[in-house]
Amino acid sequence: MKETDPYRAHLEQVKRESVAQLLFKCARLLNEQALARMRDRGAPKLRPAHAALFPHIDLDGTRLTELARRVGVSKQAVNQLVNDLEEMGTVERAPDPSDGRAKLIRFSRHGRNSILDGLAMLGEIERELAQKIGEDNMSALHRALIELERVLEREGV
Repeated sequence: MKETDPYRAHLEQVKRESVAQLLFKCARLLNEQALARMRDRGAPKLRPAHAALFPHIDLDGTRLTELARRVGVSKQAVNQLVNDLEEMGTVERAPDPSDGRAKLIRFSRHGRNSILDGLAMLGEIERELAQKIGEDNMSALHRALIELERVLEREGV
């Protein structure tokens, strides 16, 4: 297809008008830039698939099956990612106190420190973005996202 294709132009216009689509795209771009910075600072070779697990791992630990459900992929796929992260020293498997047969995936001490380092680096990126889009815009975006999170978590759409 050519760039002047009417369908392509319409699709791009509709995507630009969608707040959700823009959030998805911005999240992907931020994730890519953050991972690149982490690699530049000597962090392990984290891939986007690895980083996608982080928000779904509870600090007290999460069962592999629950992690797979949250991420929306197979247990086998999550197990491979967890194995990678375990080799990097980011996560560990611990006995589940509520079921001796089950294991919990949780952040190791190194992983917890890495999460804090990653959040500090995200703060750097946010400050750089605030310089580019304006402090007021960044503050308004933050307030709107806090409110959006509240609505989605408590009430849904």
